[in-house]
Amino acid sequence: MKKARILLADDHRILAGGLESLLASDFEVIGTVEDGRALLAAAEKLRPDVIVADISMPLLNGIEAVRQIKKAQGDIKIVFLTMHPDVTYAASAFEAGASGYVLKHSAPSELITAITSVLAGQQYVTPLIAGELMEFYRDGGHKQRNALDGLTPRQREVLQLLAEGRSPKEIATILDLSSRTVEFHKYKIMEELGVKTAAELIRLAIKHCIIDK
Repeated sequence: MKKARILLADDHRILAGGLESLLASDFEVIGTVEDGRALLAAAEKLRPDVIVADISMPLLNGIEAVRQIKKAQGDIKIVFLTMHPDVTYAASAFEAGASGYVLKHSAPSELITAITSVLAGQQYVTPLIAGELMEFYRDGGHKQRNALDGLTPRQREVLQLLAEGRSPKEIATILDLSSRTVEFHKYKIMEELGVKTAAELIRLAIKHCIIDK
């Protein structure tokens, strides 16, 4: 029987190596990437059956990367493997198109089960937060307007890079844009979010899971 093809995305090399060893007997690990932009490229090139991705990654976080991947390749299954037990992260992950959510310290006991479940067309939520996530949905927490809802996908990309401390010139190179276009996006982002300083932008990016603390 042909093994399902797995693409790993995590910026911690040692952890990624451990995951590859964990999955090798049941699945075919076809690649490992270390940032969200590399994940976009690898997903398009390799066409995996399942992507196992961290949320917190440089250049483009996992949730934003998955949003773009699912628009282009809706059949790819996504399992987030993350350190974040906060249900707001989980809700954002499933909204972006994920089918599974596992905490990193539970990977040895849960990850293979999660991948098998999503390949069978089911969703998998780690039992450690499943009850809390159901309560979050029941209380309508997922329907509360996110301050970033008014941003375009490109503006979300620019926001993350700004929050990481990159200059407009660096961002222009990364995104293949002109510096003037990046400056325009920065202006529109700050206008939409009602902020005036880089420090305020960073605080918002942390609050809404764009970057880590």
